[in-house]
Amino acid sequence: MTLLRIEGLSAGYGGAVAVDGVSLALKAGETVALLGANGAGKSTLLKAVLGLVPARGRVVLDGVEVGGLAAEKRVRLGLGYVPEGRRVFAGMSVRDNLEVASFAGTAERRRDLERVFALFPQLREKAGERAWRLSGGQQQMLAVGRALMGRPRVLLLDEPSLGLSPKVAAEVFAAVRAIAAQGTAVLLAEQSARRALAAAGRAVLLRLGRVVHDGPADALDAEVLRAAFLGDPILGPSESS
Repeated sequence: MTLLRIEGLSAGYGGAVAVDGVSLALKAGETVALLGANGAGKSTLLKAVLGLVPARGRVVLDGVEVGGLAAEKRVRLGLGYVPEGRRVFAGMSVRDNLEVASFAGTAERRRDLERVFALFPQLREKAGERAWRLSGGQQQMLAVGRALMGRPRVLLLDEPSLGLSPKVAAEVFAAVRAIAAQGTAVLLAEQSARRALAAAGRAVLLRLGRVVHDGPADALDAEVLRAAFLGDPILGPSESS
C-alpha cells in the first residue's frame, strides 16, 4: 500500500530552484534512501513534503492531498520529521521533549513513551536529564524518538548520522530498520551512501534537484552513484539550482 506519493514537486529559495519536478512514492514498511551531493536538494525535498518551504506539485499522504496544509496539520495526519542537526529542546528533560510531541491522551502517550524507550534504552536511563546534557548520539536518538511520539505513518529523516561516531550511527540505523519493520515508511536523506544503502530497500539519487535514478538499493551501480555525487556528465544535462 502506497503511503506517500510525491508528484512533480518543485521548491526553492529566493527564486532559485532547489527541487525540480521530483516524483516518487513510498509504501508501508519501506525505507527509501535519498542520496546526492551537498546541494542536490535532499533537505529541501523533505522540507517541501512537510510544508516548511513553499512548493508546487502534489503531496498525497495515504490518499489525502496535503499539499495545501500547514506543517502541523501534516504532522497530525501522519508525517514525522527529524531535521538535520537534531534541534532538541535543550532546556527540557528527555521525557518532556518526548511528551510535548504527542497528540495522544495520557494512556496512549505513556505507551508511546515506552515504545521509544524500548527502541532507545539510553533515553530511559536519561529520562530526567536536560537534553543539553546528552551526547550527540543520544540527542539524535531523542530527535527520532520525539518524531515517533506523533505516531507517524511516514518518517522523514534528514542526515541522521551527521557528526556521530560509527558505533552510534550504527545504533541509529538499527533503530531505523526497526521502525520500518513496524510498518512505518521511511524517507532517509543521508550523505553517507554506504550507511543509507545498508538500511534501505530502494535508492533515489538526486542531482541538482532532479531524480536521476530510482531503483533497488542493492542493485545500485557504483558508477551511477559516483556520477550523482561528483556531477559526471554521463547522467545528462541538469539545470543548475
